[in-house]
Amino acid sequence: MTELRQTETNAADDSSGRAFGLDGNLYLPVLVASVVGLGIFAILGYGLRVGWTVAGLAAGVPWAAVLAWVLGLKQGRPAGYDRDVVDQLLGGGNFTRPNREAGRQNS
Repeated sequence: MTELRQTETNAADDSSGRAFGLDGNLYLPVLVASVVGLGIFAILGYGLRVGWTVAGLAAGVPWAAVLAWVLGLKQGRPAGYDRDVVDQLLGGGNFTRPNREAGRQNS
């Protein structure tokens, strides 16, 4: 009788879980941006005596930017999608090298 060969398998999902409706640890940048925004609001509103409206708008900028990044480029997207989109917007990057010989003719 032959012996059974045992191999380890993993039939589980490759999910890192969900927190506050966001995949994996995507809640952390939103949480950090909220704390930074609260600090900006406190410094501008109480420390520098800037108007509450201006302090509130300035405090909302980091939170809105991070939330747009998380919901627009990270949530439900494949890994590296945000980097690909930014690379495409900045330079139209691709995997080919520029052809420097294109302008020259072989003689």
